[in-house]
Amino acid sequence: MTDTPATSGLTPYINVDGVADAIEFYKKAFGAIERDRNAASSDDPRVMHAHIEINGAPLFLSDFFPEHGFPAVAPQGYNLHLQVDDAKSWFDRAVAAGATVTMPLEVQFWGDTYGQLKDPHGVTWAIGQGKA
Repeated sequence: MTDTPATSGLTPYINVDGVADAIEFYKKAFGAIERDRNAASSDDPRVMHAHIEINGAPLFLSDFFPEHGFPAVAPQGYNLHLQVDDAKSWFDRAVAAGATVTMPLEVQFWGDTYGQLKDPHGVTWAIGQGKA
């Protein structure tokens, strides 16, 4: 893997239970590219830090480390939004990979095609496409 620095001005950094599995899911569902992964230690399979890229943007991830003040909690209060050119293909690929539809992909009142999914790790994803 090549460690590539994050290039956006804001990089989401999320904690999920089972980062290694989440990365594999994100590869299938969203075409993620793994840039870097650091294990907690040789005898601890948890991931201390991972860097993936989805749709040209960085996403940092870490497993929970309750012994260091990062207890396991369900993701809440946010979604990760993907603005894409072909929302239907992105949405369908994520559903085929195992995401659950929480808001069907439809043309919304503001004119964009938009829908939401929940991944197997509890993270909510929004997929949007500008007006046609």
